[in-house]
Amino acid sequence: MALKSLSPPPEPALQTRDAENAPPATPPKGNRPPRTFRQDRWGLPGLLPPLLLGLVVLAAWQFAVQSGAVSSFLLPFPADVVRAFWFSLTDGLLPSYALTTLIESLAGCVLGALIALPLGYLIVRSRMIASAVQPYVAASQALPAVAIAPLIALWLGYGLSPVIALCALIVFFPLVITTVLGLRMLDHDILDAARVDGAGRWALLRHMEFPLALPSILAGLRASLTLSVTGAVVGEFVVGGNGLGQLLLIDRSAADSAGVFATLLMLALLAAALYGLVRLLERSFSFAEAV
Repeated sequence: MALKSLSPPPEPALQTRDAENAPPATPPKGNRPPRTFRQDRWGLPGLLPPLLLGLVVLAAWQFAVQSGAVSSFLLPFPADVVRAFWFSLTDGLLPSYALTTLIESLAGCVLGALIALPLGYLIVRSRMIASAVQPYVAASQALPAVAIAPLIALWLGYGLSPVIALCALIVFFPLVITTVLGLRMLDHDILDAARVDGAGRWALLRHMEFPLALPSILAGLRASLTLSVTGAVVGEFVVGGNGLGQLLLIDRSAADSAGVFATLLMLALLAAALYGLVRLLERSFSFAEAV
């Protein structure tokens, strides 16, 4: 019987030491998910820096007054401001005056938006309208609100109407600019494809242009709401009324520096609340983070 020739089985391929120590393969750069960066952090890491800055400012404020570097008549102690703010808040004085300022600023912002948004759309869509209107829009920004307020009072009388009109004039320019920028930065290829599919002018505005330009419009609205609070105060300085601007005049006449700072604190909180409200409105949409 013939014996089969036996041969040793093939040895498995041995990995070299370099191959064993080599790092794992990384996917190509084109397949890596892009890194994202969130500007808004609602947790403790995002709140810590502004809290620390506020504590530093309060400590410097307290030290400046307590050391005598600044007179307490000009700059009251932080505790006196908090005490005046609490007393005015609990007796209903600040809420009633703040409500008037809030109504004036919101009504003025709405009135300004009703004029600015259609005008911004017309500026983008018509070169003739853009050429005719843009110089006047730029000139309106050069006129100071304090100089316009007496003229508006002569036209509209006294009360809420002139203050609302002044707020509308102040928010008009930023809303026009942000609307124009938002519409001009749209992807024209997407709009052309929608037109090829049969989208008309109004359908294009409703389903494509307005939703895509909304982040820019809301960013302008954020700035406009804070400016409208300033416009309401300026209007109350000149025209009068029952808002926070009038309360500032009362505190100044009474030489109540703590009351002045308490009213300023209420104005800051009101502007911050309006800003945060629009910011929450932005976050409710599935758009990219606004600036």
